[in-house]
Amino acid sequence: MLPDRRKTLAGLAALATSALAPRAALAGSDAQERAYRALVFTRSEAQWIAALEELRGVTDPGIVAPLILVLRYGQGPRLPVLDIMAAAAGEAHEGWFEWMLWQERHPEVVPHPGYTGFKRDIFLAIDPNFELFLDPAHLGRDAARIRFEEVTWGGVRKDGIPALTDPALIQAGEADYLLDDDPVFGVSVNGDARAYPLRIMGWHEMFNDTVGGVPLSLAYCTLCGAGILFEAQAEGRAEPFVFGSSGFLYRSNKLMYDSETHSLWNQFTGEPVIGELAGSGIALRQRPVVIAPWGDWRGANPETRVLALETGFARDYGSGVVYRDYFASPELMFPAAVDETRLRQKDQVFGIRTFGAAKAWPLSAFEGRRVINDRVGDLAVVLVGDAAGRTVRAYERGEREFLPADEGLSDQAGAWWAITEEALAGPDGARLPRVAGHLAYWFAWDGYMGIASGLWAE
Repeated sequence: MLPDRRKTLAGLAALATSALAPRAALAGSDAQERAYRALVFTRSEAQWIAALEELRGVTDPGIVAPLILVLRYGQGPRLPVLDIMAAAAGEAHEGWFEWMLWQERHPEVVPHPGYTGFKRDIFLAIDPNFELFLDPAHLGRDAARIRFEEVTWGGVRKDGIPALTDPALIQAGEADYLLDDDPVFGVSVNGDARAYPLRIMGWHEMFNDTVGGVPLSLAYCTLCGAGILFEAQAEGRAEPFVFGSSGFLYRSNKLMYDSETHSLWNQFTGEPVIGELAGSGIALRQRPVVIAPWGDWRGANPETRVLALETGFARDYGSGVVYRDYFASPELMFPAAVDETRLRQKDQVFGIRTFGAAKAWPLSAFEGRRVINDRVGDLAVVLVGDAAGRTVRAYERGEREFLPADEGLSDQAGAWWAITEEALAGPDGARLPRVAGHLAYWFAWDGYMGIASGLWAE
């Protein structure tokens, strides 16, 4: 929606600083902390000048983390701050975005003392409800599973992107608002088929629903192009989790939260990373989900139900409206380091994670090819895809090799197999189960999987 990232950051900074005001209680523990607090929380030019003089000549790279916050939320001149940062780090960068990338690449740098409280105060000035996520006891390096300095504000307050919980559904024949080529998230569990249109989900980024008797949550990060379906019932928990959007990001990926403990969760991994549940060992189980054009999904699943247009929220649910500019741009809106030696940062891949292994296939691999036989670690899989529709499904294949045949697949013995949402159905009642996977932009998959993941090459 905002392809010029500098304009995006400037707009967010203006929104944030409009909520900030000087507060005597913000006095820091030492002169340097008071200085960088002054650069954000005061409007006095004399105090800015004094603060800059206090910080000038500092050679500790730990000062970079608080000054990154000054770049984004401060009200004074930027160039002197950039000079101070360059002197401390031993290298120069042009702005907030680039310094965030520097910070990601330097996990060995410990922020200046007082940083956590400073950042927390900024976030609470933006939205007091953020206090639910920011218990100081959970923010330290020994408690959190991600670096707090890499957590950034995404431009909305808590639940500013509202989740859809137990949303209203209608029959396929009633969904006259949908076009045949509108993409939907297709989910089928125990014969219960549902469609969640991306033109609606782009505004909500999360649903909590029960499908086929199974509590599920779909976490859709528009920034990283990934809609991941999780079982909301975790082992050892009495009740299923109900998730929402916190308003925070980590490496251009949304941090969701659970409504019971208000722990922050990594949307990409399904694991709690900050809060009461961090370090608990909980990891949500993935379920299969597919993106498909509405006409294709409805044709293959005529009994499907689909989200009603009446969600209870006032949004423009028009076809192709939400995040149009971002999806069309090759640029990221928020910083995340990425290796582009193999793929471009916003190339789409289909990824599978199994125990001890992961692999991704570029969506472009399915251009002119519908079936790929491959392996993820020890698991033999067959992928059936359509690049134009962004539709990929994966199944276990055992020792079989498959080819496309008559709207289904044929194995090496010539037997025909039907493609269903839950399994490949073959002769004599044979079934090969579906394997969970999802689409994502390359920067997100590579950023979270990295060397742990293989990448398909023809």
